[in-house]
This record gives sequence, structure tokens and C-alpha cells, in this order.
Amino acid sequence: MQVPAKIAFRHYEPLDQIRAEIDEEVSCLETFSDKITSCHVTVTGPPGRHRNGEAFTVTVHIAMPEHHDIIVDRRHGDTPEHEYALVAIKDAFKEARRQIEDVQRAMRGQTKIHAVEEHGRVTKFLAGENCGFIETDDGREIYFHRTDVLHEGFDRLTIGAEVRFAETEGAKGPQASTVRPIGKHHLV
Repeated sequence: MQVPAKIAFRHYEPLDQIRAEIDEEVSCLETFSDKITSCHVTVTGPPGRHRNGEAFTVTVHIAMPEHHDIIVDRRHGDTPEHEYALVAIKDAFKEARRQIEDVQRAMRGQTKIHAVEEHGRVTKFLAGENCGFIETDDGREIYFHRTDVLHEGFDRLTIGAEVRFAETEGAKGPQASTVRPIGKHHLV
């Protein structure tokens, strides 16, 4: 880290164990990425004198190159475990590590790009066979087999049913894989 970590506490005077845990978590972040330039941690305790049952808030702001800042703001008023500072701190840093891994994958170009699924309608089934054809929006006919239909949905398909699918090259031409019906409860 280029700049030493800054740690602040509000409405809360931490025990040495809490300070040590934060120092350890910050050190652990550096093992996940050597590109971290700075880290700011703020632990906010419940306001007022009566603190039983009220949650801690932990904010972690991590600066990385190329404007990949990571901000974790754990405000869990409905999570009873977060009435303990140590649990809230561990959860916030766990989320920060997950986000660092996401940023690093993006920086390496390893983010998975999902292919856009094709859209079409079932036009025919071959009698006595476990296969059929889908007509695409541009008028092409694509073969599909029973095993290509997700969730064992082949028997529920009807002629005219709208489907989404991934097009692959089969032994005899284009073939649909991962065929999934689009019902009234699915987005088109």
C-alpha cells in the first residue's frame, strides 16, 4: 500500500483486540492485491449510552489504480450479529476481498461475457424422434434435440412456443443448445 491505512472510530472506544483485527484484515487485503494504493476504515458504534441490540456500521474505502475504488458500507440494522463489532468488521472485509477479486479479474480482462441468446419459435417436431426445429427471427431453421432443452422441458414444448437458445455448429449444420422456453413469467 502506498499510503498507510487510516482507521477511525465513531461513538465507540475499541478494545485492543478490535484494533488488532482491523490491522490483520488490512494486511490480508494486500495479499489479495498489490495494487491497493490506500485504505480507509471507519467503525461506527451505536449512538447513545444504551447499545444493546444496535448494530455497528463498518465502512471500508479502498483506492486502486484506473479509478477502481472499492467502497463497502455495511449497515445491517436487521442483522443481529452485527451488534458485535468483530462480526461487522469481518463481514465488511470479506465483502471488500470479494470486490477486489472482481476488480482484478476485470483489469486482467477475465470477466465473463455472456453471449446474447437467440430468439425463435418451435416450428416442427420430427415424428417418432426426440428432436425438432426452431425458426429464428431472421427466418433460419435450427435443429434441436430433446437433450438440448433445459429442465427436461422437451415434452412441454408445443409448436409455436417461443424459446431462447444458444446456436452452435452441429455435425450437419447449425444446432440449438441450452433451449429454454419463454413463458408469460419470463422476460423476453
